[in-house]
Amino acid sequence: QLQASGGGLVQAGGSLRLSCVASGLTFSSYRMGWFRQAPGKEREFVARVNWRGISTYVADSVKGRFTISRDNAKNTVYLQMNMLKPGDTAVYYCAAAAVGGADYDYWGQGTLVTVSS
Repeated sequence: QLQASGGGLVQAGGSLRLSCVASGLTFSSYRMGWFRQAPGKEREFVARVNWRGISTYVADSVKGRFTISRDNAKNTVYLQMNMLKPGDTAVYYCAAAAVGGADYDYWGQGTLVTVSS
């Protein structure tokens, strides 16, 4: 089970940090990702981090503004979002993919981020 939190309403230029706590799985055996879905749009990839937390990748749309990290001791993955823009408004989902697997096996319930102009 994945439980995401940290969303809310923020003004453009502001920051938020999302958290996602995993339970019922061996967290360190999973690659973790963040995705988002804006109203009326398809879900899109935002960022991912490997099982050790060393290798990360973020989408071009958020590069330089968002950072993904994880704490395996706390079974938690984070998404630090800085310089937020109205276009970042979406429901953000965390997801877990088994190491070596191509697909994400588990999804959180989502947390809403709203950026006002």
